[in-house]
Amino acid sequence: MANSNSFLCIDLGAGSVKIAAFEPNDAGGLTLKAFAQQPLGLPGAQDAVREGALKKALATLLSDPAFASKKINLCPPGYQVFSKFSKLPPVEAKKIAEIIQLDAQNNIPFPIEEVVWDHQVIGASSDSELEILLVAIKSELVDRVFNTVGALGKSVDLVDTPQTALCNAFRHNYSELGGCSMVLDIGAKSSNVLFFEDGKIFSRSINIGANAITQEFATEQKMRFPEAEQFKLEQGFVALGGAYQDPDNPQQAAVSKIARQVMTRLHIQVNQTIQSYKTQRKGGAP
Repeated sequence: MANSNSFLCIDLGAGSVKIAAFEPNDAGGLTLKAFAQQPLGLPGAQDAVREGALKKALATLLSDPAFASKKINLCPPGYQVFSKFSKLPPVEAKKIAEIIQLDAQNNIPFPIEEVVWDHQVIGASSDSELEILLVAIKSELVDRVFNTVGALGKSVDLVDTPQTALCNAFRHNYSELGGCSMVLDIGAKSSNVLFFEDGKIFSRSINIGANAITQEFATEQKMRFPEAEQFKLEQGFVALGGAYQDPDNPQQAAVSKIARQVMTRLHIQVNQTIQSYKTQRKGGAP
């Protein structure tokens, strides 16, 4: 039987669903009691068929008695979440909420009545501008997940975004680090780059993920996505390039070259993000 204070955290990624069961401990922290994951395959990154794959994965995971808690914290996949850092002009405290509402209407790329949105105040710049993080997700996507989880006898306490969840985890575990730190979170469909410096954060989403390797390999080798994914996980690696000899297995050589090409594209985007952070945000080198 689950502890009455226990809860579940579920990461609804584009490539897999991860679930963890936690209980508060006497030291004031949390104890991880169980962890599991279920792959979604290519349907996990395709909205037209994602819901069916998600229902099947959640039903499988939540059938385990280790995940009997009724309370759930959810995190949707990064590609479904809109996020943007904004600077607001100095205004009276009573007008801040009004300015943030206006900023959300101007920047969120969907009608405001069709999304669930929120903000987090990051801090104030040297010229007294208020720095905020806007996040939004379409209401229909949230409703689908709530309905799916509800049908399995669970209730959702919290919906967080990948960027803020990772930010909270980093700050909790590495709060003593000084200077500028960078975290690169490589997902199935997209990747997140986060910077932490002097109590402030900045993040950028990059539309390159591990599925790109699988999809390009599957197309080149005329394989189905699940077969290509399995081969990538079992035998794939990033080719060294240059004068290094290719593997004897031609499929292994092919997937390693594709992995190198995708990682090179990601490396370029990460470098551009670092330069942008240093020049536009006046940040330090990570």
